[in-house]
Amino acid sequence: MERLSAEKLLMQYAAGNRNFKNLDLSGEYLFEASLPGVDFSASNLSRSHLPYANLSQANFCQSQLQEAEMGDAQLYQANLYQANLQKASLPRVNLRFANLQDADLTGANLQGADLYGANLSRCNLQDADLRRANLENTILTEAQLNGANLFRAQRGDFSGAYTDQRTIYPDGHQNSPT
Repeated sequence: MERLSAEKLLMQYAAGNRNFKNLDLSGEYLFEASLPGVDFSASNLSRSHLPYANLSQANFCQSQLQEAEMGDAQLYQANLYQANLQKASLPRVNLRFANLQDADLTGANLQGADLYGANLSRCNLQDADLRRANLENTILTEAQLNGANLFRAQRGDFSGAYTDQRTIYPDGHQNSPT
């Protein structure tokens, strides 16, 4: 996997390149980067710093994003199919209409995230923090919500999701989906 610095990435993107597949960008600093439509599929962005970045319609299919910092990022219609986002920090992120099917968000921070219309089918959200998240029209079919904190999450339908006695529902209770 070829290593690429943030500076080279931004220069190549400005020159019109959108293909950054299978690259090592781990730990890179991309604060407020504007990269709509970028293709990071199968790339390593673990521990990268991407807060306030515009990554709308980006492709992160099968990417490594463990412990990435992505607070307040724009990921509108992003493809995160099978992405590894374990312990990623995603507070207040815009994931409207994003594809998170089969993604691993174990222990991720999604406080206040906007997941309106997102597809989280078969997504692993064990021990994830979804407090105050917007879950309106979110698809949670077969999503793993064991131990997830959904306190004050809005408009979620958890009927097709897997929960356990540790799951905290929007009303603050455990073992009582509402």
